[in-house]
Amino acid sequence: MYPFGSHSDISALTLTIYPPPTPTPRRRPTSGSTSALRDLNRVTLWPQTLQSAHPPASEPPPGASSEHRTPYPPATQPQSLPEALILLSSPRSCTRQGSGAPAPGSGATIFALSSGQGRCGIAVIRTSGPSSGHALRSLTAPRDLPPARSACLRLLSHPRSGEPLDHALVLWFPGPQSFTGEDCAEFHVHGGPAVVSGVLQALGSVPGLRPAEAGEFTRRAFAHGKLSLTEVEGLADLIHAETEAQRRQALRQLDGELGHLCHGWAKTLTKALAHVEAYIDFGEDDNLEEGVLEQADSQVRELELALSAHLRDARRGQRLRSGAHVVVAGPPNAGKSSLVNVLSRKPVSIVSPEPGTTRDVLETPVDLAGFPALLSDTAGLREGVGPVEQEGVRRARERLEQADLILAVLDASDLGSPSSCNFLDTVVAPPGAGSPSENSRRLLLVLNKSDLLPPGGPDPRPDLPPHLLLSCLTGEGLDGLLEALRKELAEVCGDPSTGPPLLTRARHQHHLQGCLDALRHYKQTKDLALAAEALRLARGHLGRITGGGGTEEVLDIIFRDFCVGK
Repeated sequence: MYPFGSHSDISALTLTIYPPPTPTPRRRPTSGSTSALRDLNRVTLWPQTLQSAHPPASEPPPGASSEHRTPYPPATQPQSLPEALILLSSPRSCTRQGSGAPAPGSGATIFALSSGQGRCGIAVIRTSGPSSGHALRSLTAPRDLPPARSACLRLLSHPRSGEPLDHALVLWFPGPQSFTGEDCAEFHVHGGPAVVSGVLQALGSVPGLRPAEAGEFTRRAFAHGKLSLTEVEGLADLIHAETEAQRRQALRQLDGELGHLCHGWAKTLTKALAHVEAYIDFGEDDNLEEGVLEQADSQVRELELALSAHLRDARRGQRLRSGAHVVVAGPPNAGKSSLVNVLSRKPVSIVSPEPGTTRDVLETPVDLAGFPALLSDTAGLREGVGPVEQEGVRRARERLEQADLILAVLDASDLGSPSSCNFLDTVVAPPGAGSPSENSRRLLLVLNKSDLLPPGGPDPRPDLPPHLLLSCLTGEGLDGLLEALRKELAEVCGDPSTGPPLLTRARHQHHLQGCLDALRHYKQTKDLALAAEALRLARGHLGRITGGGGTEEVLDIIFRDFCVGK
């Protein structure tokens, strides 16, 4: 259902644009100016066709008598300019999801295999929708529903042929106390392909049931308010988590930590907006407490500081979700490929005593000390012998510029060679490099082949920067390297077990930046109506992170916090 009736109604919309009043400084409005301020940049949209389910009260359909006039419903009242543009540009239903909006095709009952494909001990098949109870009765004998949320052993039979399919545990989850908020049923069957296929075919023969689309169960849970948008993203990340850090972060987001943080910020903005709106509407009556605008300004300043701090995470959450880029670099024959094979626990690179074996960038995703990483083995840095090796060296230097963390590898028994000295001077400690800063690249210096050093001897070179000794041959020093990697990657990706929730997607950062920009516009503008619009825009950005939000909250706080007309 489109908010203006049928889809064809959109082409018949007329726009009535009220001219904006003269801008007013941010001070107490003069008499008679408040209503004009409220109408700033407002647009009224009315459908003008017969197909509209709710024609305006002032304009009945052509040929209709006056008794056919119906009042315009609240859902299709005139919209403000930003909302109107969104409605006009979207081909989908504009009812806000996450607050009771129906999912596409939600009238149908869906079914799917919820557990993994392939042979297994138990496979879980579930349904969601109004016909779930009918489907459960159709496949089970006796044909009564089991007690809610209790597992019962039943014989599954094909609803048409009556052929037995399997002995299964069945569960009944009546809505709204279910994952999707709808009536749901689960069939825990034996995991053989023939059994699973037979049960799925039997469900497909029940009238009103159809196979689910990808992610449709979760989409229905979001549409019925069971999950916010950030929780949906957390669930997806949890399903795809491959490391401990990814699992912890996904679980925190699924538990709603990021959503709760955004809701807290939105509550602060709503209160500030209520103060500004109340001052615009009722300021001239002298019935408001003193310092209303000052309170709003203070709340905006505090929120601006919080958003700025959260945006300074340097994309740590995105790195945690997709993996940090760790580049292994060094001169030829330092043991770079051996280190890559040790860290990835598989033979990714060819190991040979011949210099220049690796001529291209070899990349492999790995779990480094519980953090996801993309490990890159690069060509030895030297003046290339031939065009192929020169291209490999160029690509290696390019990867160094893109790296989140560099593992600089040197041969501990050959630190005085020209190639090692050149690498130390150009990569490990380049000229002009000062103290480490937040924006400087992170680097771990690893001295490989420590097994070639004399036992109990002094450090190879006392003037070296902080470094780690390692032997890829014996494994000595590997635990120390993994601990150092864990600390570095915790800084690069963020520690999901401590601190505020991370921004794991680019859209989170985009909307928080949009919210911050709107707050800065609020501080700069001298017009109260424009200031209120900036706060509304900021709230909209926060609402789009979680998929919720509304305008009625502003009115609720106005009447709760202020004694209007007292």
